[in-house]
Amino acid sequence: MPKRILQGTVTSDKNDQTITVLVERRFKHPLLQKTVRKSKKYRAHDANNQFKVGDAVRIEECAPISKTKRWTVVVEA
Repeated sequence: MPKRILQGTVTSDKNDQTITVLVERRFKHPLLQKTVRKSKKYRAHDANNQFKVGDAVRIEECAPISKTKRWTVVVEA
């Protein structure tokens, strides 16, 4: 099964080797036909601590690294 890749913005880099990424998705509401924006935060593994707040990044699904980390940073978007 292919791994999911999401694109988002770094909102926090305070923890060692971890960043928090805000991923926003847009979709049309099934009944109202209005474009809706939903966002979700993911914690991703950043081995070299190279990404800072505000960077646009791509994250890829991976095996669990810790209790909350299931994503790794692929490359800066």
